[in-house]
Amino acid sequence: MILYPAIDLKDGQCVRLLRGEMEAATVFNDDPAAQARAFQDAGCEWIHLVDLNGAFAGEPVNGAAVEAILAAIDVPAQLGGGIRDMATIEGWIEKGLSRVILGTVAVENPDLVREAARAFPGKVAVGIDARNGRVATKGWAEETDVMVTDLAKSFEDAGVAAIIYTDINRDGAMQGPNVEATAALARAVSIPVIASGGVSSLADLIALRDCGASLNGAISGRALYDGAIDLRDALAAL
Repeated sequence: MILYPAIDLKDGQCVRLLRGEMEAATVFNDDPAAQARAFQDAGCEWIHLVDLNGAFAGEPVNGAAVEAILAAIDVPAQLGGGIRDMATIEGWIEKGLSRVILGTVAVENPDLVREAARAFPGKVAVGIDARNGRVATKGWAEETDVMVTDLAKSFEDAGVAAIIYTDINRDGAMQGPNVEATAALARAVSIPVIASGGVSSLADLIALRDCGASLNGAISGRALYDGAIDLRDALAAL
């Protein structure tokens, strides 16, 4: 299971939100590229990036910070937030991004996800963010009636590289991930699932590792910055 350290970008800085609220942002580093290098130097195999402003704007906003990160690291990186058309997908992959994460468009324009997955095999993931089992879009600001498992199953034949499942109510709250819901999703689909939201201790990572479903990985942010998870211990455990 891969540990994906998260770098959430707001106004060019590395921040963490509480339950997706932009007003509840804590700045952890004003040099995201240096933070990405530190994660790589500690042994991380991937870096998880989110353009928070972009998720709300519907287009890339923290592009300069992302490009600086890509220039600073050798390990692969994945990015979500504001990626909603083919030109943006192509642009990021050309700039060296290893994987784009499509969230809002997975609900609103699933054909784009399929087209992108065909055009860029292994480089397109679907981000499914949910409250109480229902998918939320546009930076988590809008809730839908779409159920998580239904959306995931709809991409079974699309060739997407992974599903990144976030329980919004757990995100940044340091209350542990929704292991049960994540495991249920992983068992329901053949697409690799990455857990996100609430991973706040080594015990949380081990619970996900041992949940009885084969998870591709887990994303953690605040706990790594706060020191609640020792990165080297976590990498050794996984």
